[in-house]
Formats: sequence, C-alpha cells, structure tokens
Amino acid sequence: MDSGYYAACTAMVARTQALDTIANNLANASTVGFRAEHNVFSSVLAAAGTSSTSSLNDAINNFGILSGTSMDLSQGAMQKTGNSLDLAIQGSGFFEVQTASGPMYTRNGSFQVSGKGQLVTASGDPVMGDKGVIPMLPGPVSIGPDGTISSNGAVAGKLKLVKFAATTNLTSVGNNYYSAPAKSEKTDTDSTVQQGVLESSNVNPISSMVELITAQRSAEMMQKALAMFNSEIDKTATQDLPKIG
Repeated sequence: MDSGYYAACTAMVARTQALDTIANNLANASTVGFRAEHNVFSSVLAAAGTSSTSSLNDAINNFGILSGTSMDLSQGAMQKTGNSLDLAIQGSGFFEVQTASGPMYTRNGSFQVSGKGQLVTASGDPVMGDKGVIPMLPGPVSIGPDGTISSNGAVAGKLKLVKFAATTNLTSVGNNYYSAPAKSEKTDTDSTVQQGVLESSNVNPISSMVELITAQRSAEMMQKALAMFNSEIDKTATQDLPKIG
C-alpha cells in the first residue's frame, strides 16, 4: 500500500506541475514570438541502491516525475502588419536585447524608436546590432533580409541575429525574453529578417487544450486514489492495529 500511495502522490505532483506549463502556453497563445514549452518526464526508482526482489517490485516502485521542460523551436505563423519597425525572423535565430540583467534573446520583433533615437523593444530595452546599440536615422526605414537597417540610402546598422545549439538550455525569464549560458550564442547567418511582419506564437491552442484536459483528469484520478489510500490507512490505524494489541 505504501508503494501505491507514493506512486499516486508523485503522479499528482507531476501532473499539477504539468498543468502550470500547459496553462502558461495557453495564456501566451497570442503573444508575439512566444515559444511553447513541453513537459519532460523521467522515472525514479524508489528502491534505487537496493537489490531488486522482482520485476513487479521494480514496476510498482518506478515513479514518474516532471524533470523539466523543453522549448518548442518550431516556426510560428507570419502576420503582416505594415509597420516598418515590426520584424520577424524566418529561421531559428533570435534578436539580442540588452537589459539591466545582461543580454537576453527574443523572437518578438515589435520594435520602436526611443527618445534617444535608438531601436528598442516595447519594454524600452535596446536592440543590439553587430556593432552595439543601433542609432536610428531620420526618414523612412528599410530593413533587408540580412538585418541591415537603412534610411534614405544611409546605413544605420545591422541587426545582431544569434542562434544556439540544440542542446543549449534557454530559460524563459518573462517579458518574452530568454536567457542563455554565457558565450553559448553564435552569429546566425542562416536566418532572414522580414520587415512589416510579426511572428505569431507557435502554441497550438487545440492540442494544448487536449493536453490540459488530459492532465486535469489524470490529476483528479490521482487525488481519488490518494483519498482511497488515506481511508485504508485510517481504517488500519483505528480498527486493525488495536486488534494486534
């Protein structure tokens, strides 16, 4: 009974944590450039370090836990806006942004010009070019596929696009920004920039709703199982143990 209790408990915790991830995906289904996260489960053998008595013992003591999440790097749909400072990346790259906490990375290309004449994000953080902060020039803005920014034929700068190895641990820090281990970024020459376009979130609302319902039902089942185990434990404590004495 102990094994069943622990299995139900760890399953409920794992599903509750999974619900948070799925709910966050759904909440950002309309967030520009958002990258969905998927739950990664792993198993832990409760009897690790001890000799296994049987395959059945291994099975009932092998608990599934949520070991983390993985980022979905698939391309989101492109939406035309007509705004010359709305940019989208076609490919796996990221824009680099300078924040008070250091360099961050984003796929949200909804940019604007600050009072200082610099290209910044909606939060006011400078968008980085290959030579640092980009000073914008007066006049109509033209941005080429390679990220070169020009106005009336004069070049203001070139967007810094970076990419990461598939194994790099990108961490969401909020505000649609992602942090990465130091020096893990590499210059991205494969991705291209589209002007007057924004990339939609790559969250699939329908499949996410199915995931949400499945996780909710699983959590409810584990809650019922725990209630049943608690009833059995209470029965043992109040009725069976006194008989032993």
